[in-house]
Order: sequence, then structure tokens, then C-alpha cells
Amino acid sequence: MPELPEVEVTCQGVLPHLLERTVLAVHSSGKSLRQPIPQELLRSCLCNKTICTVERRAKYILIRFTGKDVLIIHLGMTGKLGIFSQATAAARHDHLVLTLDNTMELRYNDVRRFGSVAVWPADQAEELEQVFLARQGIEPLGAAFDGKQLHQLAHNCTVPMKKFLMDSRRISGIGNIYANEILFAAGIHPVCPANSLSLEQWQEVAGCTVHILNKAIAAGGSTISDFLGASGQPGYFQLQLAVYGKKGEACPGCGEEIVKEVVGGRATFFCPECQQEVQR
Repeated sequence: MPELPEVEVTCQGVLPHLLERTVLAVHSSGKSLRQPIPQELLRSCLCNKTICTVERRAKYILIRFTGKDVLIIHLGMTGKLGIFSQATAAARHDHLVLTLDNTMELRYNDVRRFGSVAVWPADQAEELEQVFLARQGIEPLGAAFDGKQLHQLAHNCTVPMKKFLMDSRRISGIGNIYANEILFAAGIHPVCPANSLSLEQWQEVAGCTVHILNKAIAAGGSTISDFLGASGQPGYFQLQLAVYGKKGEACPGCGEEIVKEVVGGRATFFCPECQQEVQR
């Protein structure tokens, strides 16, 4: 599933092609994604409207229009956004197409259809966005994200660190790949209770989170399965992964064998030497 870096890479990729472009038409495959695509609402809100920016919030892409309508896309597990010439043949699993005023199209392709497409009409957008934001955790790349904030958030929270980092109600956008990498970089065992870490350890976690996510964005994200950026190119951060998917390989820090366990129902990779459990 695309995580924060992959969604950010997608936003950065489509923004130059969408800025100040007007949507002339909206087409849908007619197939449902996670929920049905609101075809008529999309047409009434977006047609003949001009795009003013593209933003990321958590793992969602927000395409804002000058009339204050907002298109919200979640890539799910296999979703991709790309810019194509109108002359380019449609691909199988293209489920949403926005025809632009420059002979180009924005196409949303989703093989497994676990993504979602929604729209906030201008007269409801502010209220709906507030409801949406209330459900999201803190932004790892936001100005307020630091060890002190995480330490306070973890107060009285006994869930394992891996689950804590991946809980989108607490922290937005961190999925399985990057939770593994962050914990390794910070030297934290994935099953340590979140409230067992000191302020200094949380500061280390915060620093590693920002560093790793920014490195992943710079590398175009991670292509583990089939992620492609808006240009159709894969990401390359998977070449820099330290522990994820490396069961049985030598730890890059100490040479100990990397192990794999299941934490919170997700595959978890760590070094038992570099990431020892905190004793309280």
C-alpha cells in the first residue's frame, strides 16, 4: 500500500501538470472502488472548474479548485495517478479520467479497487474538511512534529511501538515499510510499549521519522509491489531499506541476523541486537 512518501511523490508529480488547468470533462468506468464513485457529483463540482493546487494530507491527495470544491483521492493498495495525452489509449482499470484543457488527462488507475474517490462541494467543503481532519493524526512532516509531542501522545499508551507508529489516529501516513525502518534507525524494539520510551528516545524516533520519510520522498518512494509515480516511473527507496523484507540477512549495523515476527497482524523486521526491548 502506498504510504506517506509515495503519496507525496504522486502529489509532487502531478502538481506541475494540473496547476491552473481547467477540467473539461469527467469520465468514470462505472465500477465501484472502496465506495461507489460519485459520478454526477464529480461532474457538477469539477467540470469547467480550474485547479489551484494539489496537496497531501496523511495518505490522501487533495486537489483543490478555484471555486473551493475539493477532489479527494486515496490510492488504496494499487492506485496510481498519471498524466496522459488524450490520444493515449485507455488502460484496463482506469476508473476515473479528468479531461483537461490542454489535450491531457489525469487518470486514476486501480487494479484492486481498494482506493477511493470523493468530492467536497464548495458549499460544504469547509465543514467536511474539518470532519476529515479530526480523524487524522499528527503530520510527521509538519512543523509541530517532535519528540515532546510524541512523548505526550504516548502517555499511558501500552500498545507496541510498531502499532503506535502505524495508528493513523495518532500519526498520519506511516505504514508498515517505514515503521520498520524508523524503529531500526532509532534502535527501538517493535514490541516495546509506547509509554516505556523516555523523552530522549522519542526525540530520536521523531528525528529518524522525518529523516527517513524525506529520504524516501527524494528517492521517489518505495516500489515493493507495483507503485509507480505520476510519471510512470518506480521509486527507488527500496534499495536503501535496512531491515524491511530482509529476514535472514545481516544487520547493516552489527551483522546479526535480521528476524521477522508478526506484530499487530503485520510482518515486522528488526535486529534483535540493535533493537533490544526497553527494561523498566
